[in-house]
Amino acid sequence: QFANEDDQAEFSPPIPESPFHHIALHVDHDAQVELERRIAAAGIVEPQTYILEHGYCRSVYVKDPNGMIIEFTCDAPEALAIEADVRAKARTELARWLAGDHSNNNTFRSVEAA
Repeated sequence: QFANEDDQAEFSPPIPESPFHHIALHVDHDAQVELERRIAAAGIVEPQTYILEHGYCRSVYVKDPNGMIIEFTCDAPEALAIEADVRAKARTELARWLAGDHSNNNTFRSVEAA
């Protein structure tokens, strides 16, 4: 936000809403639990907040007062092992994708979260 309305119009054009325009912050488990508590206590509900279980991490999303999405992500306990597996298959997965096979490669997501 700018104090001068002309500056606001020139330097802060509206950004189309998209889940791809957001900031992600890494937090530990306790911080994520506290953030969820505070979000609920503030009366914020879906679609202004939601949770995604990615398998390798758990993300809590919430919109700030300006409509920007903030993601608070907490790694799964097995994240380092998952990272090693993903790195080992990275070139093969990229070749698969570029060849047209766009099937999901996140085998770490639990069935319940899929």
